[in-house]
Amino acid sequence: MIRVLLADDQALVRAGFRALIDAEPDLEVVAEAADGLAAVQLTRQTRPDVVLMDIRMPGVDGLEATRRIAADPDLTATRVVILTTFELDEYVFEALRTGASGFLVKDTEPVDLLRGVRAVAAGDALLSPSVTRRVIGEFATPGGRGRPTRPPEDAERRLHQLTDREREVMVLVGEGLSNDEIAARLVISPATAKTHVSRTMVKLGARDRAQLVVLAYEAGLIRPGWLA
Repeated sequence: MIRVLLADDQALVRAGFRALIDAEPDLEVVAEAADGLAAVQLTRQTRPDVVLMDIRMPGVDGLEATRRIAADPDLTATRVVILTTFELDEYVFEALRTGASGFLVKDTEPVDLLRGVRAVAAGDALLSPSVTRRVIGEFATPGGRGRPTRPPEDAERRLHQLTDREREVMVLVGEGLSNDEIAARLVISPATAKTHVSRTMVKLGARDRAQLVVLAYEAGLIRPGWLA
């Protein structure tokens, strides 16, 4: 059973998500929060697998709530998915840097939302390659509209501990490829691809694949416009 916490300041939105999730045999809503502070407190109490977090809430917003959850050593198994009204929300990139495992727009089709919850619970990042490139291209590059990112030299310094193969795998993660797709591209087994991804995350202190994507862009391994 995948346990889900809903954090949104609109009761009607929470009710809709609850009805959708609780109708699935392998999913259940364990708690609801109307603001970020309650979301953090309830996450600590209930230890959900996935938090669906609205990014714009009164008081403690979803960005700060995500930061607190990601920084809590007791919540390393909990994954946060950001809910936003627009794909190019100015806070989405910062949320990914902070520790979110991905994001969904609120008008996502129900089947895609359910698929996303299951994917994140299984350890995957919920990042569409095309949308991710647009978000990072808009907010993470010099002259972009987002908050300043780490200096490229800082990100590059962190990559020195990676092997050449791990760098190669990191680029493919940045392209949005799954472990199976990485394995096919590099002609290795999916298990080996998974091992390379896991070792790369450990060496860089990345919470999940989403943060590997951000680091790949910040280090200049991938730049917006490189991918078709």
